[in-house]
Amino acid sequence: MFKKSNILIKNKRATFDYEILERFTAGIQLYGTEIKSIRDGKAGLNDTYCTFSGNELWIKNMHIASYFFGTYNNHDVRRDRKLLLTKKELKKLLRNTKETGFTIIPTKLFINEKGLAKLEIGLARGKKTYDKRQSLKEKEDKRSIDRVMKQ
Repeated sequence: MFKKSNILIKNKRATFDYEILERFTAGIQLYGTEIKSIRDGKAGLNDTYCTFSGNELWIKNMHIASYFFGTYNNHDVRRDRKLLLTKKELKKLLRNTKETGFTIIPTKLFINEKGLAKLEIGLARGKKTYDKRQSLKEKEDKRSIDRVMKQ
């Protein structure tokens, strides 16, 4: 019924600034015009983060552009959105984020085969400056190896 979607919005800074230890796939509670904007590819994960409010996980500061054909009912661009996970996953994330140094970072936003918007989140620990330099060096080495292999 649904075709494979090519919508994949990545948070490129996540893997540079954080070491992702564990990944989870969560649903998002959206309004009607928000899913239409995501299907148009008009969303961004820059400067987004996840926090707990009670026993619920919320994504803060996620940008979903206003839908062009929306009326006065159009959604708020940077509103807080609830993430849908199982109780077991929520308890695990809550337990781990109470430890110092751990945070929850959104890494990918995509449309699954059923046509639903899903968000991949990761339990992460912040990288130090020397770790970031190491990541840049590895990326540069890989690029130079690829360049040599093409010749």
